[in-house]
Amino acid sequence: MTLPARIVPLLDQFDFARQRLTDRMRGPVMDSGNGTDVKVGPMTDDEYFWEPGPDCWSVRRRADGPGPRATLLVGAGEWGRDSADAPHPTPPPFTTIAWRLNHLSEMFLVRADHTNGTRSLTRDDFEAGGSAEAGIAVFDATATAWREALLSVDDAALDTVGYCTYPHGSDPENPFWEIVWWVNQELLHHGAEIAMLRDLHRLRRAGA
Repeated sequence: MTLPARIVPLLDQFDFARQRLTDRMRGPVMDSGNGTDVKVGPMTDDEYFWEPGPDCWSVRRRADGPGPRATLLVGAGEWGRDSADAPHPTPPPFTTIAWRLNHLSEMFLVRADHTNGTRSLTRDDFEAGGSAEAGIAVFDATATAWREALLSVDDAALDTVGYCTYPHGSDPENPFWEIVWWVNQELLHHGAEIAMLRDLHRLRRAGA
């Protein structure tokens, strides 16, 4: 199947943002933004779970229960992500790198399944990474699943309202083209947040 021409720029953007975030978390170098390689060490568990303020939401062992203002830990397995039944707390809790990274990964996995898979997975089926290394590995695997789902669509699919049946968003009410764009902006803005949290953690350790 020929890939629709209009999805190519979005795929290129996704690939760039994914690689830049992966390099920022894993090292040994990352693109500074102007083509210069900057050395960066692998993300530690301390960074992954760092709570820079009170009442943060994170990824936690299920046996420990949800964090402050959370009412449940979503997902499957030993670890779950802080969440709450609607209405969510106001103002929204500040979230850790672990929370943000697994939010992205869950979105990739479940949306991929609801695009070209069983169309049955929910966030309750997602297994969060319980360490920095595991979180990065889950991110890589689920990002690959989402990219492969995109390679399966044609022009008609891009224009189809509800082509992706992801149950935790507006997918059933929007053309798939808009969902592809939305996922990219999620990756871009959460990737920037994760990078900033790494920088702040480094400054904190340096006593700045």
